Amino acid sequence: MKYMRGSSSPARHSRNFALMDSPSLVSILTVLALIFIPISDSVPFIVLHGIADQCSHNGVKNFTQNLKRFSNAEGYCIEVGDGTWDSWFMTLDKQAAVVCDKVKKMKKLRQGYNIVGLSQGNLIGRGVLEFCDGGPPVKNFISLAGPHAGTASVPLCGSGIMCSIADSLIKSAVYSDYVQDHLAPSGYLKLPNDIPNYLEKCSYLPKLNNEIPEKRNATYKERFTSLQNLVLIMFEQDSVLIPRETSWFGYYPDGAFKPVLPPQETKLYTEDWIGLKALDDAGRVKYISVPGNHLGISISDMKKHVIPYLVDQPSFDWAPQTKSFIGEMLAFDAILTHDLLSSK
Repeated sequence: MKYMRGSSSPARHSRNFALMDSPSLVSILTVLALIFIPISDSVPFIVLHGIADQCSHNGVKNFTQNLKRFSNAEGYCIEVGDGTWDSWFMTLDKQAAVVCDKVKKMKKLRQGYNIVGLSQGNLIGRGVLEFCDGGPPVKNFISLAGPHAGTASVPLCGSGIMCSIADSLIKSAVYSDYVQDHLAPSGYLKLPNDIPNYLEKCSYLPKLNNEIPEKRNATYKERFTSLQNLVLIMFEQDSVLIPRETSWFGYYPDGAFKPVLPPQETKLYTEDWIGLKALDDAGRVKYISVPGNHLGISISDMKKHVIPYLVDQPSFDWAPQTKSFIGEMLAFDAILTHDLLSSK
């Protein structure tokens, strides 16, 4: 019997049918399509509260719980010392070091995490981001009313023993070594009419913002610009931060209390001391203005401006048993195909 050119012999047909009956790549992919399992790549977050506050206070507790509930992400309020007292009287570099040590010990943060900062807590969070050697990577930084460029007035305190101590320290010369060592907000009090003393004596913010030319640190800038998103939320009726635009890195020009410069006109931005301009040019800085006084964010604004940067980012991966099955099937298919082809 003759066969036309291009046709197959019976033996070849037999081999083709045998190959089709073997667990071929097509059949493997069909099975895998049925057992492809989506795995949620949940990024946890931490909350760093502001001055005169603590994680156990109802406001911070409810805020953290709402973030967890709306985002379905794991979240933790990280406390420093006893909270309220230490927020006033432990220096910010020490507070940042405490948080650094804690996040490095938290197994659930090892693959990365997000930071949500409240007021002064933002400067602690940035200290962790910039100064924390060996810490887990920070993905998104969401800042609510952060005094990033400083403040020209110590945060409002009120009455009570802590406030009396704070007021006495402030009046004794804010840039003295004693005040800098004993009053946390002195580390970011930036008086426009006393910039030389600020740069020389202020213990925290000049370092954090890479403001001193001969001491600028490329590592701080590199870590800051590694953020996926920097969300800067300013409160339109904020009467605590002076000026409120510091929430966006806006501030007064050196030597004057007016006008308030937008962030893009400050030297920190134009000379890109910490990488804010680089982040902004990449579209990773979100300047957001919401109604309300200091930290008075509504649920609707929280859902609109905070939650999107905390929600789980679903990815797809093989479950462990699936990966094992793939390996076994591919190995078996390779052996069987080799035996069939060698029998030609």
